[in-house]
Amino acid sequence: MLIGEVADVIGVHRQTIRFYEKQGLLPPPHRQLNGYRDYDPTVISRLNFIQSGQAAGLTLTEITSVLSLRDAGQAPCAHVSLLLVRKLENVQARQLELAVLATELKTLIQASKGLDPDDCDEADICNIIANPERH
Repeated sequence: MLIGEVADVIGVHRQTIRFYEKQGLLPPPHRQLNGYRDYDPTVISRLNFIQSGQAAGLTLTEITSVLSLRDAGQAPCAHVSLLLVRKLENVQARQLELAVLATELKTLIQASKGLDPDDCDEADICNIIANPERH
């Protein structure tokens, strides 16, 4: 399959496929006499896996580690499970951080409703953010 055909089937740009190849996510394709890349049809399932991994929040480095295990003949299921557990832990930690931030923003917004712009000190720039303890 030519790179354009692969790109059309997967729904990505040709540059994306070239990038994945350069990063080692895809094996180098055979080259036709004219230099065109000639991909094995199995590249489709590999590209689908890459897209699914990214949709699950995995980085290309993490996806590479999974592909390396598979390429070495090992089932990567335990490794994938560990990656997903870590990813979930990171997401949950970030959700807590965002909840704290949301509370802080609500507090600042509420405080801003009672402030008079004429009371702003030029040195503080804006009393809403510069001096939240006054609220």
